[in-house]
Amino acid sequence: MVKNPTRESDSGGRSGKGPGTMTQRYTDNSANSQDSNTDDLEKLLIEGVRLEDVLSPAPPAPRADDHEDEAVPQDGDVQGAIGLFAEAAQDMATAGVELGLGRHFACADFCNQAAEKAAQAVSLLRFARKMMYNHDLRALGEMVGAPPEIQDDMAALTPFHPEAFYANTPPEEADEIISAEQATTYMQCARRVLRWARNIVLAA
Repeated sequence: MVKNPTRESDSGGRSGKGPGTMTQRYTDNSANSQDSNTDDLEKLLIEGVRLEDVLSPAPPAPRADDHEDEAVPQDGDVQGAIGLFAEAAQDMATAGVELGLGRHFACADFCNQAAEKAAQAVSLLRFARKMMYNHDLRALGEMVGAPPEIQDDMAALTPFHPEAFYANTPPEEADEIISAEQATTYMQCARRVLRWARNIVLAA
């Protein structure tokens, strides 16, 4: 919720500062914060993170479908979309770390999550809600209006939702089934999905 500028002005009056000064400072800080957040998201998406920046393996991130029934405004949830895209960008960075550590399935799983959250961020922006779906990322991409080539990238990542993957693959064999080259290809797919979503979400 955006703070009421009038409350900021009242606070400023009590501390001996003019209302206009406090309101202007609040506005400037909000604008600077938004610009900084956008820059940080784009840097994270493009550059990822370095192994030496990570002290321990990342805990499992919440999946986009964990909160499908959350209520959102009916005119498009811009803040929700930006927040979910930020999670997607973080998952993309974590995928790079997992690849560097040789955990190839974990890398593919985070790529799957990143693509899912990026698409759901577009859904929040366009339809004010997250789409219900059965972990078929191509179908999700179609529902949110992704172009065919992005749907193809999402389809390539569909098999790596853990529930589906572990149904046919013992966990101890997961990293052996996916090679480093394949994991790198999946990261490229996920990055293209995020770039598509970024051009929509961060331009809102």
